[in-house]
Amino acid sequence: MSKRDYYEILGVERTVTDAELKAAYRKLAMQHHPDRNPGDDNSEHKFKELSEAYDVLKDGDKRAAYDRFGHAAFEQGGGGGHGFGSDFAHTFSDIFEDLFGMGGGGRRGGGQGRERGSDLRYNMEITLEEAYEGKTAQIRIPTSVACEVCSGTGAKAGTKPKPCASCGGAGKIRHAQGFFTLERTCPTCQGRGQVIDDPCAACAGAGRVTRERMLSVNIPAGVEDGTRIRLAGEGEAGLRGGPPGDLYIFLSLAPHEFFQRDGADLHCRVPISMATAALGGEFEVPSIDGGKARVKVPGGTQTGRRFRLTSKGMPVLRSKQMGDMYVQVAVETPQNLTKKQRELLAEFEKLSSEQTQPESAGFFSRVKEFFDGLGGRASQSD
Repeated sequence: MSKRDYYEILGVERTVTDAELKAAYRKLAMQHHPDRNPGDDNSEHKFKELSEAYDVLKDGDKRAAYDRFGHAAFEQGGGGGHGFGSDFAHTFSDIFEDLFGMGGGGRRGGGQGRERGSDLRYNMEITLEEAYEGKTAQIRIPTSVACEVCSGTGAKAGTKPKPCASCGGAGKIRHAQGFFTLERTCPTCQGRGQVIDDPCAACAGAGRVTRERMLSVNIPAGVEDGTRIRLAGEGEAGLRGGPPGDLYIFLSLAPHEFFQRDGADLHCRVPISMATAALGGEFEVPSIDGGKARVKVPGGTQTGRRFRLTSKGMPVLRSKQMGDMYVQVAVETPQNLTKKQRELLAEFEKLSSEQTQPESAGFFSRVKEFFDGLGGRASQSD
């Protein structure tokens, strides 16, 4: 009986890339694996065909020989393409992981029954002032702690967990299947390697119970929105005496009444009167340290101008540097004027010139030139 074409067996074209070849093989190998089709001789035959084809085509030299001479390249002792090469077990390691979920690390805690506790997250909102100064906060955390009655073993006081008889305490069972051996999690002890005949009544054999704990959290000065603080070993207690997880504090900053933060710099917007902007003056603004900062405004100040106050911003985390504070002014247009105020402003407008209002005068001068240019072009077209 003639042998089928290797490319046909794997369902790929002769131009297939190595990555596409591997993907096609993995898909078909999992589909026809003997453990997924117990007692199915046809699947077992297809599985061996797939393995033989892939063993040849995955090797650059063997594939080149097969492309040139076909199956004859491996007959008469030519290449040994029948079945499984010396690295066959390595080739199948990825497939075993896909089929049975057996990663290299195995179950946490191995065969000792000890499993590391889960990490916990706690969200905390602080004010900008607290981020500036730093603080020590007290928080309450509902979490799992080691059972005091059984000291975290999960077994009734006076007894101990016993090695699992099914796996001998290894947590895994080996199973021979044809030419290779599979390792599976022990179904009796669920991979823990131990069984508890008489569980602790206080924790139902888990080795941990739920309690509320009070913890102290040190928040350093200069923390930003989204900063994460890790408290090692303050997470959930491990199962049956396993190590605890960690606690992560995620900080968020509450909106501030005056300031917006940009890294270590602070920004605020201050409205000033038209008279102050025109004549000059000064005003005070609060600073993040609880004090006051004085800002001097020169005459002729326009809306949007920023004034920088050096080192009046936020501290840089774990540094002695300080950010700056930026004050942006907005000139406020007077509203609800009295008759006298209107008369005074009208008089001021009559006395205004290009020198007193150069920006608006320049703008409208350019507008007039623009319209004059349009009129001239219209006359020429007529």
